[in-house]
Amino acid sequence: MAIETLHLSSVVNSPVVDPKGDRLGRVRDVIVRLGDASHPPLAGMVVRIGRRDLFVPMTRVTGLQAGRVELSGDKLSLQRFERRPGELLLARDLQARHLINLQGARLIRANEIELAMADGRWEVVGVDASPRVALRRLLPRAWRAGIPPGTLVDWATIEPFVAHVPSARLRIPYRKLARLHPAQIADLVEAASHEEGEEIIEAVGQDKELEADVFEELDDEHQLEFIDSRSDTEVARLLGTMAPDDAADLIMEMDQERRLPVLTLLPAPQQRKVRALLNYNPETAGGLMSPDFLSLPEGTAVSSALDELRQAKAPTEALATVFATDSDGKVSGTVSVVGLVQAPEGAKLADVIRRDPPHVHADWDLHAVLRKMSDYNLTVAPVMSEDHGHMIGVVTVDDLLELLLPQGWRRDFGMAQPEE
Repeated sequence: MAIETLHLSSVVNSPVVDPKGDRLGRVRDVIVRLGDASHPPLAGMVVRIGRRDLFVPMTRVTGLQAGRVELSGDKLSLQRFERRPGELLLARDLQARHLINLQGARLIRANEIELAMADGRWEVVGVDASPRVALRRLLPRAWRAGIPPGTLVDWATIEPFVAHVPSARLRIPYRKLARLHPAQIADLVEAASHEEGEEIIEAVGQDKELEADVFEELDDEHQLEFIDSRSDTEVARLLGTMAPDDAADLIMEMDQERRLPVLTLLPAPQQRKVRALLNYNPETAGGLMSPDFLSLPEGTAVSSALDELRQAKAPTEALATVFATDSDGKVSGTVSVVGLVQAPEGAKLADVIRRDPPHVHADWDLHAVLRKMSDYNLTVAPVMSEDHGHMIGVVTVDDLLELLLPQGWRRDFGMAQPEE
């Protein structure tokens, strides 16, 4: 059995008639209440009768087709329509606006909204983002049927922006965005308008760690855009949850008069790490490194080292390599996590480490670091003090790539562009 479907543009501005076929008014908009349903049901319509916009519940709609809406009875409540909390107007609020397609983490434009009859009720089933279907809103009704459909995006994968509809009292559910990788969320923020981006940041702000991860993925321009409107205390709270090297980079991009006030508000442990990193040129190993890593005495049992890994707070990428130290506290070797997992039962770090590991120094420029890491196939490079007496940080390959790639490369390659 074929599913009965309608384009929203074929309903809006359609005449509304009574059971006898006499015209009562015309459809101004279609109302939906968002909830947990994957395809939200229509709640009613805004109908213009005379000079009034009236609410007509879907229970009064006995016939809905392209270009015609039939109501039961011949009397309507004359109370003016007022939006209730949680209601969205499909044409006014969503059509021709950006929506988030969670499948692939892309922005799409709702050039057409598709409705369908299912289980005896009308529902929103999808969005057509094809530019050509936008003509349906502009062409005479008789010509609209000739416009072929584009690719329908299932509404179950869609999340609308509602920051521009404050009276709806809705926000993007955090649980939906939390399914995405921080880099995907950052792509969405960068592709969105400032208002839309603020709505995304507000949603992920329910999880402070996720918010920090997203900020770390944003380009400098968007990082500064969002912290400019925040107080020093709010910025310090955010920087306190970020990786120290990323926090240091962001502080250096801030206006000079804000740097010290924000820095002094950081938690003491984070402040010490960030101050140390600010002493280095940003385009050297010292400016690029993370001060968080895992080093253990070489006499540590491999099983204990794995336990330490499970509890370590350092960034995941920095934990790809574990560093062993000798009796003097100097780095004596390295071992990958894979090497630890594959080690024989009862082994100690001294039995599985690679002795005299290749390293870099804090004053090395990026090209020197890149050559060293490339020559030795390193994903994590230890940064040693000038006298080789101790290890002061690690450079990870992802941070190196991020600095070497041109600014805005995601947008240049279309990774953050809306699907129009």
